[in-house]
Amino acid sequence: MPSKLSDYDILYQIGSGSYGKCLKVRRRSDSKILVWKDMDYGSMTEPEKQQLVSEVNLLRELKHRFIVRYHDRIIDRSKSRLYLIMEYCAGGDLASLITKYRKERRFMEEEFILKIFVQLILALQSCHGQRQKSGNQGKILHRDLKPANVFLDENHNVKLGDFGLARVLHHDTSFAKTFVGTPYYMSPEQMSKAHYNEKSDLWSLGCLVYELCALVPPFTAPNQRLLAVKIKEGRFRRIPSKYSDELHNCISSMLRLTSTARPSLEDLLQLPLLRNIVAEYSEHVTPAQPEAKPSTPPAEPQERVLQAIEGKLAERRISSSSTSSGEVRRLSPDAALRAKESALDEKSRELERRERDLKRKERLLDEREKAAEEKMKTAESLIRQYRELRSDQKLFGAANKDKYGLDAMDHRKQVHFAAEAKENDPAYYGLDNYRYALGKKENYGAGKPVVDYRRKLRDLKLNEEQTKKYGRVPKFDSDVKVRHILGMR
Repeated sequence: MPSKLSDYDILYQIGSGSYGKCLKVRRRSDSKILVWKDMDYGSMTEPEKQQLVSEVNLLRELKHRFIVRYHDRIIDRSKSRLYLIMEYCAGGDLASLITKYRKERRFMEEEFILKIFVQLILALQSCHGQRQKSGNQGKILHRDLKPANVFLDENHNVKLGDFGLARVLHHDTSFAKTFVGTPYYMSPEQMSKAHYNEKSDLWSLGCLVYELCALVPPFTAPNQRLLAVKIKEGRFRRIPSKYSDELHNCISSMLRLTSTARPSLEDLLQLPLLRNIVAEYSEHVTPAQPEAKPSTPPAEPQERVLQAIEGKLAERRISSSSTSSGEVRRLSPDAALRAKESALDEKSRELERRERDLKRKERLLDEREKAAEEKMKTAESLIRQYRELRSDQKLFGAANKDKYGLDAMDHRKQVHFAAEAKENDPAYYGLDNYRYALGKKENYGAGKPVVDYRRKLRDLKLNEEQTKKYGRVPKFDSDVKVRHILGMR
């Protein structure tokens, strides 16, 4: 019996995104804590809706210990809403964990990183080996592998989630993210809008493991164009010296520019670095193998591959200088012809590979030239602004001299008084201030002479003493009163 929205109690909202809301819920029948994603499919076309339903049905078939379990789906056609009921991961996601370590300024232990690495390999192996049952025989690819889509349970075991949905909902996120966000985990073939395959998932896995070690993505840039240049160049810094060379070499092998040069998931599981951890999950490695192999039919193609390899080896034996003429004679004419054809094919492939490398280098040079032109334009603009600013400062400085010849901007603090205020009189501050240093002791202000009140007070005291002693001031011919000395009428 299909589930209904009334079968769940909403606890609280966990997060939100372009797809909609993510809510933590409790199933009423058994009180199990789950998560549902509320998505709006009303803006999709009819084929996209059918593709979404097919994708959701496919995700329900993925059952693995390290993959988020999709329990059920609920479609509300009246509101054009789709609800996905999924497993709840109490440990959060790797993006939050990386942010925590970055704030605390410490690195994760290599043993923990290797554990996460192996669990992600096993999850992707199960995903790539699972064949779709809806008519499409292609592999199930994640297409959006990043720390925010890798969750942890209460025991810090991996739960891989959110694969395939973003591609369906947003018209192939691997290309659409070029215009939406910064695609730190996109492979070079995605940047070139080439075909997406399982080796592209492997590139994203290498970027993710690198970020677990360094706490930053291997390729960063301030904008999309420079990021594309860095990814296509494929150069990145070594992970911190805390980690082993074996781990660094493993990450480097996953971040090779050519997809065919990257190792497979099976190759990674055979590495001595991961062998002990893989042994702990051996029960999860062996069941994935039969799912990935479609029983007996592929045996014949494998034989053809072996024959082709043997032909290449025979060709190398022929072309080597150490090959004797007797060995060449022992080859049949058909074998010699096949060896020559194989050699020609190998040369043509080598030429094609070189041609692709040259084109890639030309594109990189063009992008570098464009980036350099942008930097030059920015530098010229900054220089022009600086010169204009200096010119304005000179004009501003010449126009802002006060009446005493001093720069008004040099005054730390200026207080302005009314024209008749005593504070405007230089004698109010004394005779030795900076205005008198300019030799303008007379006719300061509005044509008034400078009055020395200290001298006046000294004369007043002297005259007062003489008046008390002699009754009059002998200095003057006529009687001079104190009011006259003070300049009072």
